[in-house]
Amino acid sequence: MSVRFDDLAVGQDLPSSSRAVTREDIRAYAGASGDQNPLHLDDEVARGAGFPRVIAHGMYTMGTLTSWLVDWLGDPAALLRLRAHFRAPVLVDESIECGGRVRSLDPQTRTAVLDVWVRVERDGSVEWPIRRSEAEVQLA
Repeated sequence: MSVRFDDLAVGQDLPSSSRAVTREDIRAYAGASGDQNPLHLDDEVARGAGFPRVIAHGMYTMGTLTSWLVDWLGDPAALLRLRAHFRAPVLVDESIECGGRVRSLDPQTRTAVLDVWVRVERDGSVEWPIRRSEAEVQLA
């Protein structure tokens, strides 16, 4: 079922979704993208760079955000534009949460601008791997 323009309101929170980031996910993304940077594959290298363990690719995190948006929209063609600001790394074995809020609605074009984000709880606080980001969508 696709989201309908008439069912949205400015300020409305979108239903969030969580996903665990596994080593298998990161390895699969590295293989598919061709990005074999050892920060994403080798704990020792990641520790040498100041991380406690391997980190997910930023584009993997953005891809997860995009998948969440498309699942919510129900139609990949409804996603017109996505702009993301990368703010923090995602560590393997963390659970990331994707969410957002309706910022504006244009009834003439039946488009909406959404504030979107990815967050993770780490050591008792919230980190924002993707924040201050937006998506433009067109809805029926």
